Amino acid sequence: MILLSLAARADTLSILGAHGYGVVPNPRIVDLDGADVRFGPRWSLVASPSVEGIDVAVETLTDRLGPPSSEADSRIELTIRPGAVVPGKATSRDAAAVSAQCYRIEIAQGRISLIANSSLALHYAAETLIQLLRPNNGTWLAPRGRITDWPDLPERHIYWDDAHHLERLPELKRAVRQAARFKISGFAIKLEGHFQFASAPALVEPHALTPAEFQELTDYGRRYHVQVIPYLDGPAHIAFILKHPEYAKYRSFPDSNYELCATNPEAVRFLGGMFRELIDANRGGRFIYLSTDEPYYIGLADNPQCRETAYSPGQLLAKFIGEIANPLHDAGRTVVFWGEYPLKPADIALLPRHLVNGEIYGPDYDPLYRKHGIRQMIYTSTQGGEARFFPDYFTLPNSRRLHPVASQVDRLRDAYRTISYSPSRAHADLIGSVVAGWGDMGLHPETFWLGYATIAAAGWSPGSVSIDEAAAAFYRVFYGDSVTRMDRLYQLMSQQSHFWLDSWEWGPSPRKPLFGNSAGVFVPRKAVQDQTLNLPQAGGAAEWLKSNERRLQLAAEFLAENDELLGLLEENIRRTDRNRYNLEVYLAVARIYRQNLEMLLDIGRICSLLEHEAREPKEAIGQLDRALELARQIRQQRNTAYRDAVATYEKSWFPRVAEAGGRRFLHDLDDVKDHVGDRTIDLSYMIERELQLPFGAWVETVRAQRNLLATQHHVATDDRTFNWLDMGDHPVVGGIPGE
Repeated sequence: MILLSLAARADTLSILGAHGYGVVPNPRIVDLDGADVRFGPRWSLVASPSVEGIDVAVETLTDRLGPPSSEADSRIELTIRPGAVVPGKATSRDAAAVSAQCYRIEIAQGRISLIANSSLALHYAAETLIQLLRPNNGTWLAPRGRITDWPDLPERHIYWDDAHHLERLPELKRAVRQAARFKISGFAIKLEGHFQFASAPALVEPHALTPAEFQELTDYGRRYHVQVIPYLDGPAHIAFILKHPEYAKYRSFPDSNYELCATNPEAVRFLGGMFRELIDANRGGRFIYLSTDEPYYIGLADNPQCRETAYSPGQLLAKFIGEIANPLHDAGRTVVFWGEYPLKPADIALLPRHLVNGEIYGPDYDPLYRKHGIRQMIYTSTQGGEARFFPDYFTLPNSRRLHPVASQVDRLRDAYRTISYSPSRAHADLIGSVVAGWGDMGLHPETFWLGYATIAAAGWSPGSVSIDEAAAAFYRVFYGDSVTRMDRLYQLMSQQSHFWLDSWEWGPSPRKPLFGNSAGVFVPRKAVQDQTLNLPQAGGAAEWLKSNERRLQLAAEFLAENDELLGLLEENIRRTDRNRYNLEVYLAVARIYRQNLEMLLDIGRICSLLEHEAREPKEAIGQLDRALELARQIRQQRNTAYRDAVATYEKSWFPRVAEAGGRRFLHDLDDVKDHVGDRTIDLSYMIERELQLPFGAWVETVRAQRNLLATQHHVATDDRTFNWLDMGDHPVVGGIPGE
């Protein structure tokens, strides 16, 4: 009944929304009298002794409002007093953790009071106030009344994936500060080879954070009440370790780099040492993530290098978890793990009670975890394996697809509902939520913020607003009050991403075959699939045009919408006063979309030229010349879009290179997981499917046809060889087969 009530409430506009305001996450109790009050522009600060000069809330306010004035017409009063504000009902039974985040805001004409139970709560109150204030002719408007706020779940973590790229340290700090604005309490970061492990130097990649830099990021996060949390996988998902010859001895299967041998004491100590290095560079942290995600083959290895069959898979996984987690717990860390397959109900009792399960699993498992004393978090993600350049924030109808899908993913709505209304709220001992932004597909993390903010908001205030209202509030908070039609911009970004993927076919790949999947080991290994296009055969231009009529029709429609998208992006880049770089990333992605659309249409134009019957030889040669020029145009447009994307991404990322800082990157793909972002050493994975396409060979057949006709009619031949892999100033580093 509670969940149904929440769902019904979310279908209506919130009190703040009805008054033209929006906050992410939406506050728990809002009492307004219907009037707006003016605040500023000159304001003063009155702080209790527990606040003055030390609290980050003061910095938050002055960053937005400017410095206080001695000739103020408005004032803000700040008070920290434990127990001053009593929270209402919360799902978490950790009353102290909930109360520590509780605050009240009282807004009257010329005076705003922030009363908080702790420094953390005062920071949250300041962030809420900053989101509330609306600019108005040099002053601000705020709704008169009272807000009382507290979290439903005290831990609200996001997962930041830097396995396949690395942001520069100032950019990581910017991301942590961004998380703080939305009351996100944990920033779990997966670095893999982008951390300088002293115990495992071979796996450290060309650009990697030093321990001192990771500690600096940790300290920065603590200042803004965000825990920077180390994240490391084991025993599976560690190809970044096991691909190296130095560490191949730790594999469970000698011919697979996916999973570590859980019965090899040396291997377990090695991984445990890496965890220890991470927490040593994360002093002041509380949590650490031991991602036991998808250990498909644990307990199955039976070879001279690894004997695991003496245990059942679940028993061995529980033993491994204890061996890694117990020393971390003894060092003062709360260890978050994934208590999933192959753990069975009987195996739960073998797990250490101090663990936190980062997922929920329903009525067959959650009560057993609760009974054993293991707390849980609700896990969901802002992006999954279906996206390539932008998360699935908006669906694409099957009527606009070449390849209809059986079910649609509505990433925001589905994930928001998962955290807000999960039945596990009734039978799991919940402490928080986790919203992941996976980097496997190579997306820029800037694309995740809409999901990070609005989905994580359900951990604070479940189901209190519709996801549409939450998204509208996010656009204003994230970009400023002057942006326009952001909902349409995000819809176009999502749907153009869908069509980018849908517009090509699938075929066999030359990449390394897979060792196995969740169902077991493949014997023999299974080939992976890559995207491709069927290019016209000799003399088959008319047939190609006929069979691709729908593809070309859709490409033309999406090209027109790309015009609209580029216009919206350029307008909002001018309008925004916050996070301009975010829209610059979107603009680079939109140009990648456009290049694909123009390429499809240009191939259609080439076919039209080839199919058109000329009246005389010189006209035929001219048509073939125009076809060859279109091919060169396609290559140039690809190179330009790629160059712009690289330049934009590298404003925040270190370059993806084979060698730097005296270290080399070993490019060896995961045996089990197909990480798009790891398919190439550089950023050319973005255009990998084009580079693999035998487009150059096809163009050469057109050139040969042209030159044969030219020779027959005494016209100069075209001797310019067409190299499809010519990337201009950005040569392919590796990973793409030649033509």
